[in-house]
Amino acid sequence: MNYKQPIGKIKETIETTLDRVFGVSLENATDEQCYKAVALTVRDLMARGRSEFMAQAEKSHAKQIYYLCMEFLLGRSLRNNLYNLGIEEDYRTALSEMGLKLDALYDQEPDAGLGNGGLGRLAACFLDGLATQGYPATGYSLRYEYGIFRQKLVDGWQTELPDFWLPGGKIWMQAVPEKSVEVHFNGHIEEYWYNQYHVVNHKDYTKVLAVPYDMYVSGMDGRGISRLRVWAACSPEFDMKLFNSGNYLRAMEQNAMAEVITKVLYPEDNHLEGKSLRLSQQYFLVSATIQDIIRRHLFRYSTLDNLPDLVAIHLNDTHPVLAIPEMMRIMLDECGYGWDAAWDIVTRTIAYTNHTVMNEALECWNVELFKSRLPRIYQIIEEINRRFCAQMHERGVDGYKVGRMAPLNDGYVKMANLAVASCHSVNGVSQLHSDILKDRVFHDFYTELPEKFTNVTNGIAHRRWLNQANPSLAALITDLIGDGYIHNAQELEKLKKFQDDAAVLKKMAEIKRGNKVRLSNYVKKELNLSLDPDSIFDMQVKRMHEYKRQHLNALHILSVYQRLRENPGEDFTPHTYIFGAKAAPGYYFAKQMIRFIVNLGNTINNDPLVNKKMKVIFLEDYRVSLAELMIPAADLSEQISLAGTEASGTSNMKFMINGAVTIGTLDGANVEIHDSVGDDNIILFGMTTPEVEALKRNYNPRTFFNSNPVIRKAVDALNGGFSGVSFSDIADSLLNIDPYMVLADFDSYARAQKKAETLYGDRCTWSRMCLINTANAGRFAADRAIREYASQIWNAEPVPEKGAAKHSSARK
Repeated sequence: MNYKQPIGKIKETIETTLDRVFGVSLENATDEQCYKAVALTVRDLMARGRSEFMAQAEKSHAKQIYYLCMEFLLGRSLRNNLYNLGIEEDYRTALSEMGLKLDALYDQEPDAGLGNGGLGRLAACFLDGLATQGYPATGYSLRYEYGIFRQKLVDGWQTELPDFWLPGGKIWMQAVPEKSVEVHFNGHIEEYWYNQYHVVNHKDYTKVLAVPYDMYVSGMDGRGISRLRVWAACSPEFDMKLFNSGNYLRAMEQNAMAEVITKVLYPEDNHLEGKSLRLSQQYFLVSATIQDIIRRHLFRYSTLDNLPDLVAIHLNDTHPVLAIPEMMRIMLDECGYGWDAAWDIVTRTIAYTNHTVMNEALECWNVELFKSRLPRIYQIIEEINRRFCAQMHERGVDGYKVGRMAPLNDGYVKMANLAVASCHSVNGVSQLHSDILKDRVFHDFYTELPEKFTNVTNGIAHRRWLNQANPSLAALITDLIGDGYIHNAQELEKLKKFQDDAAVLKKMAEIKRGNKVRLSNYVKKELNLSLDPDSIFDMQVKRMHEYKRQHLNALHILSVYQRLRENPGEDFTPHTYIFGAKAAPGYYFAKQMIRFIVNLGNTINNDPLVNKKMKVIFLEDYRVSLAELMIPAADLSEQISLAGTEASGTSNMKFMINGAVTIGTLDGANVEIHDSVGDDNIILFGMTTPEVEALKRNYNPRTFFNSNPVIRKAVDALNGGFSGVSFSDIADSLLNIDPYMVLADFDSYARAQKKAETLYGDRCTWSRMCLINTANAGRFAADRAIREYASQIWNAEPVPEKGAAKHSSARK
């Protein structure tokens, strides 16, 4: 589809939309109304493009890709879609002629509250990559009314506020109420035989209506358009009898209890009600989704026998794994399939990506809770478990090993085990992570079913994180090597020939400084704090968690502060330490880590003895639009998780493509970044994964505390605290548990930081390192990851382009 329109047509469409939808003229319209009018015009363009693309997909019988994830961290949509469709400058011109500024309209859009961390951002990048590569794809998630939360720091303590994103964000969503489906909870199972058929009825269940809303994500040049279908929960009916009898609250309560399912992303689950709600969210997502997929397929083909040939369903982490028993339920109870035939179809259709090595993230559900909330699904999992264990016993597998692999054991439904036992493919998201899955997390499965395991290293939407977030650098790259890298990120390698070109290195350094000034202006506005754009901008932005080790970074900052106070004349490269992260609401230790960083920063920033040399800032409410401002400004990218704990990381890839140098451990995708850039263009420290495993057997953090006076002094200072707050709980954890070996890696990290300061002092060397990082970032593009999923896991081909299809027919 050609998305180009005459400037006059664009202006006419926007003005007509303002009049018909908002009832205002251009002269009286607010910026918010103008943003919404523009969004509606772009949404309509993409809806037509999606329709045309899918017609071509159906004509060629291209395999449909369905991507299930509890979150899609989209950020803002307007700029991304205008850029990808190649019409950003046309709209800029049209709006300018209307007396409007496109950048001002961009700022009217809230970040979509549909995701939180790297898992959701990866899913969003994959929708972009699927569309650009020409695969017919639909993502499925929930329409969260409040998203995760809006973070407000009060005296350094994270406070969670509702994220009212829908008023400005829902303009991108198109309700499709005619595609609504029912999802059933609770009740009991009635079984009997009728004419030699085993009949299962689900009785006295609670009904919740799933209403779909569609958003569109454009691929580059609009070749393909991905759809994100998100489900909103509501009560299917209003109990008029209950209301008329005077039970007004009970009548309203039914609707409220249904709607709570899609109120908030990741509700706190450190209590029974929270666990029940999370389980309900997960089943609500998969039940609505699988019903939708099967209904669409049956409408077109009238059979499910060919489903594995025409459909690939992908489970992004453990949250949507209940899709497996739900699909079995539909095929057994509603489509009349026998177990063996249904199981064959389900297992050849569904694949699973694991995103963690953390035991707490390999979800397990208490049997009693599960059985009461999802009785029929539990019954099906029991049968999956029985058959899987029998199969393993028949193969002569040891009973203890079978128990460790069982989807149902020790009073828990084990979601990761259910996924690995059922799916035809299981992949990790970096080479190291995939090796750990085989060697440790799923070792029992790997020894029995090695053919299931593969690796697809994560990737990012490089057009968003380079071309849109860092237009000055993108313009320089285009001038140097052309624009081929926009479609094929591997072409960034052509930059290597400029690694000794002083003029190019100087220009890159100027662009980086400009981005640092832009971020400094934001910090001045938000925090009334002045930053030195010539200092090292050392950045750590990601979810706040002990395994990410923000407290290692902060403990080192504290040690530097102590050293500079004792030696104020010491030669020290000015350093600005920048953090951004949210902690899970019930994760006390992570919230204390935030408080420690904020209070330490306040102490340092207000100390005239050192604040010309170092500053520490924590930017609240970290989100995609803020990341797009921060990441291009970074000199140093902190990727400092304990080796063997990070699955991949994607912030490391975003920093890398923007010319930041990684300081990190050999963990996750850092291993492959190191392979790409070599020893001289990354700053490594810390233990390797085998060294971590060896030390774990008899690790005593006090050994490092007692032998290192710098550590001892910094940890002791935690007990005294900052800004009147003691952080003795952090000190106690480091001294008595230290589960992520902060003290063991501290000395190596401190040396790596000194090395970074030395390298930064040689600006030519540093700029060369930055260029080499950008030049080697192409392998971490989402486009490449999607091609690997398609060839290795989905067995899918892109929709033929119209010209190519005609040409092919002509040859025939």
